[in-house]
Amino acid sequence: MAGWFRRLLHKPKPSSVESLKSNHSASSSPSSSSSSAKSSSSSGTSLDTSCISLSPVSVVDISASDSPRWDKSYDVCICHSEGDVELVLELVSYLEGQPESFRCFLQLRDAVVGSAVVTELCDAVQNSHCWVMLITPGFLQDPWCRYQMHQALAEAPMANGRTIPVLKDVDRKDYPRELRNIYYIYMALKEKSFRQIRDTIMRYLQELCRSSTKSME
Repeated sequence: MAGWFRRLLHKPKPSSVESLKSNHSASSSPSSSSSSAKSSSSSGTSLDTSCISLSPVSVVDISASDSPRWDKSYDVCICHSEGDVELVLELVSYLEGQPESFRCFLQLRDAVVGSAVVTELCDAVQNSHCWVMLITPGFLQDPWCRYQMHQALAEAPMANGRTIPVLKDVDRKDYPRELRNIYYIYMALKEKSFRQIRDTIMRYLQELCRSSTKSME
């Protein structure tokens, strides 16, 4: 009897994988009431994705030769103002240095010399799976940034994970109205925000591959 009672006291706790699954389902939807991401109709909502981890069961190979990832030239287009180039270069270096070798469109590096700005901005949006909007004071004052933002929203008007707003040095009240149905990442710690951006791109590409596989079955 004593041995049975000791085993009962030392019964293992539920698997942490189940806990992570519940965190993911609670944090990934704009209608979620989780404490880390409460929705607001008047201003955008910051989403802390650092606690979200992909379940090993759901992981798919986004780099397979037949992956729909290769249907577009870039995994992500970085939309930013000229004053934020230094930070963007760090972000691009981080993303391209990941094991997945994310393909980034960086206007200063990848735009075709001699092409019209409008053409390059539109092509960058259409040829990328995801779009990171680095929303800073410079972004809000740059008409080309807002133009590219509108192009991205026209390409994918629903909040399906493709548009990734990142706020830096901008008050919540100044978050663009056009994006207020989409969760944003608030950049306080650079390294943490970079990981959040990477995880968001990864989730979208995995879901893209998973959906493609289901449609072929």
